[in-house]
Amino acid sequence: MQGNLPPEAQEKIEELQDLQDSAQQVAAQKQQAESQLTDSQTALDELDEIDTETTMYREVGELLIETEYDEAKDDLEDKVSSLEVRVETLEKQESRVQEQFEELQSELQEMLSGGGGPGGAGGPGGMGPGGPSAGG
Repeated sequence: MQGNLPPEAQEKIEELQDLQDSAQQVAAQKQQAESQLTDSQTALDELDEIDTETTMYREVGELLIETEYDEAKDDLEDKVSSLEVRVETLEKQESRVQEQFEELQSELQEMLSGGGGPGGAGGPGGMGPGGPSAGG
């Protein structure tokens, strides 16, 4: 049945599929950032329970390097702050993609339900059969 769809509808379906792919990518990135944020916040909370004189190490690639308490805390605070911004940005991006998806889905439904009849209420003017200036 998809072969009977007008080219405009097929194009909208492809755009919907692209947006769905984008939404999945953004969701995966957000989940990863949230997981890293949770880990970093947990580490920062644990750091508050540790004596400042405790010998500490940080992971650098395959190695553990001795570090100072203050440096470790500053690094973790910076990481938490950065990840909070990242999660917030991804949430906004996720919302934008969802809005675009819903808008495009609505346009496609209008196109498929009322597109075949004469004088459709959705269009601003074109009386001819699919003028080239319709989409810009």
